[in-house]
Amino acid sequence: MPDRDQTGHMGMRIKRVYDEPAAADGVRVLVDRLWPRGVSKGRARLDLWLKDVAPSPDLRTWWNHDPERQAEFAARYIAELDGAPETRQAVAELRALVARNAAEHTETTLLYGARDPLVNHARVLADYVDDSPETHESGSPDRDA
Repeated sequence: MPDRDQTGHMGMRIKRVYDEPAAADGVRVLVDRLWPRGVSKGRARLDLWLKDVAPSPDLRTWWNHDPERQAEFAARYIAELDGAPETRQAVAELRALVARNAAEHTETTLLYGARDPLVNHARVLADYVDDSPETHESGSPDRDA
């Protein structure tokens, strides 16, 4: 059965942090602001925790993972990702990591704690990192080819 959490992005996928780590995950990056309940650091097997790419507490509370608010949430979240310098820096770090891993044929797995594999911020983040023009300006494998 295919991994239902894969996003289809080249070299990047999303997965619940509560799911078992796998060798196919490659580099595992937690993209939640809060540590997931009941998961030890050893069990999470993280390579990186990028808190600053997560939605703000106010936005997360407003959204409450309501599927009817998904489109508005995505727009507000993208505005946050484009906003504060520390957020832009964390996004740039994630883009560079994804590009470096893709060049080495290694997956980057964005880990999230939400229950729904379709209604979560990691899916929006993966789309943003993949679709953003800066991805192609900051050393994507295609540019160097």
